[in-house]
Amino acid sequence: MMVNVKKNILIFRYFVILLTFCSLFSCKTNKYYNYKVEGKKISVTSEKGENKEIEAYIAPYRANITKELDSVLAYCPETLDKSIGKWQTTIGNLLATIVFELGNPVFEKREHKSIDFCLLNSGGIRSIIPQGNVTTRTAYEVMPFENSLYVVALKGTQIKEMGTYLLAEKKPHPLYNIQFFVDKNNLTVKRIEINGKPIDDEKIYYVATSDYLSNGGDNMTFFKESTEKYDLDYKIRNILIDYFKKVDTIPVLKDEKIIIE
Repeated sequence: MMVNVKKNILIFRYFVILLTFCSLFSCKTNKYYNYKVEGKKISVTSEKGENKEIEAYIAPYRANITKELDSVLAYCPETLDKSIGKWQTTIGNLLATIVFELGNPVFEKREHKSIDFCLLNSGGIRSIIPQGNVTTRTAYEVMPFENSLYVVALKGTQIKEMGTYLLAEKKPHPLYNIQFFVDKNNLTVKRIEINGKPIDDEKIYYVATSDYLSNGGDNMTFFKESTEKYDLDYKIRNILIDYFKKVDTIPVLKDEKIIIE
């Protein structure tokens, strides 16, 4: 009798386990295992108020940062805007000049070589420099990215590719110490001069640019092809700030780098 009872108990346990197993692995076909996921947008508002303890803690840090950002470094006699100008702009001329002038001493000291010219990208300029006081905040608005100054070695033939690129782009990319003379009839480069001298196809030239462009950003593949690159570990934004601290009044540079003739 006891044997039969134990046998029945074992059968019952087996039946329960089997039923549980079937239930778990039949959810795809069992109508009772359909799930519905719903979501809704929860806006971040001031409804809950601010945390006064957190606000009190960060207040002195915010005050110090605001004071630093709003400190006046220089004066700009007129608004510099990248949207004004077809082949070059006053703000682009300024940035390329600054990068060249402050970057070249660093490159000379580290590598015992000189930068020949500078090329940046118009898209990297994110704001105007307004007429009036120029602050640290201005530099952050103009150059909010963490781009560093790179120097890339290019042969004269690659600089010719650069000229073709610039004309095809039709954007006022910042340039310094280089001029492209363009045929007005067919918009092709007739000649290129660096520091007032015609380029040599086989000569190596050192170009100041950003880390982003040195890797072929903005389709500047002529930079990507170079095997000789130098990271100067100098943020372009910091270059702007250092320059603003050095001068009293920012120059308005209107010289032409792409000349149609």
